[in-house]
Amino acid sequence: MEDTRIVDLYFERSEEAIKATSDKYGRYCFSIASSIVSADEDAEECVNDTYLAAWNSIPPARPQRLSTYLGKLTRNFAISRMTREKAEKRRTSVSVLLDEIAEFTPDPTSDSDIDDVLFRDIINRFLADTPENSRVVFVRRYWYSDSISEISSLTGMSENAVKVSLSRTRNKLKIYLMKEGYTF
Repeated sequence: MEDTRIVDLYFERSEEAIKATSDKYGRYCFSIASSIVSADEDAEECVNDTYLAAWNSIPPARPQRLSTYLGKLTRNFAISRMTREKAEKRRTSVSVLLDEIAEFTPDPTSDSDIDDVLFRDIINRFLADTPENSRVVFVRRYWYSDSISEISSLTGMSENAVKVSLSRTRNKLKIYLMKEGYTF
């Protein structure tokens, strides 16, 4: 089923929208959640939370790219769940990667000078100007939460090359953010 038809089903308040979303994007959302949370049951719960959030937010939202919209919802639910787990278990691999970029991301609890939309636009511009290989490595690490070894397998780069690429891209991002007026 086409995404526009699925979104139309949400606007019609048809329960078929959830089934169509699950059929088309269930595995995609599960893979995002399971790369962040530690248990399959938690990933499934994040996916179910995604469906409920989509139901509650469409309408009024009319996402241009349903996959991106659902991916972002799933990722946010998984990170929230991981944060709760982190309080119990202290550190997970995802908390390590979040620590890697913590100095570059706005603190959601503070009254930051930069809003989420502006920050997203700055990051998107930065990534658009980043060489494709470095961009793929960066996105796989910080959006999809892939491990260094998974990125290495996916790209054919050595693990050390992946680490170096990430370090260089983070440094370039820091300089780019400073040029854009973002202070740390």
